[in-house]
Amino acid sequence: MKPINVGLLGIGTVGGGTWDVLARNGDEIHRRAGRAIRISMVADKQVELARKRVANKAKVRSDAFDVARDEGVDIVVELIGGYTVAKDLVLEAIRHGKHVVTANKALLATHGNEIFAAAQKKGVMVAFEASVGGGIPIIKALREGLAANRIEWIAG
Repeated sequence: MKPINVGLLGIGTVGGGTWDVLARNGDEIHRRAGRAIRISMVADKQVELARKRVANKAKVRSDAFDVARDEGVDIVVELIGGYTVAKDLVLEAIRHGKHVVTANKALLATHGNEIFAAAQKKGVMVAFEASVGGGIPIIKALREGLAANRIEWIAG
């Protein structure tokens, strides 16, 4: 079965940690997901540092929009922060039919309605558990396990 190709936008502290976790746990992730998940493209302003980090295991780009538009990328993970360029990148990825993962609180607080509407219209998912609830993995459980209920507010 074809692997799920991930495009990573930013390979600084969080992006580098994401790279390391997927590299270290690739076999277990494959076993649990039923498919290999690999980072196929990385975008970072510091191209040489990114190339050094990925050691020829992924394509490296200086322009994150190249990753958001690439036909070979299935999921885009936004790790650049802020809410201007990040918004444009996330919406571009959605326009190109990609699922998006973000932990960007500012982005979702400022542009969440627009992003979720675009994702729903395009039929893709925006995963955001790490941006809310202190990283507690509850959003998916609420969405899937309590689908018949209308949850209007989560606080804590």
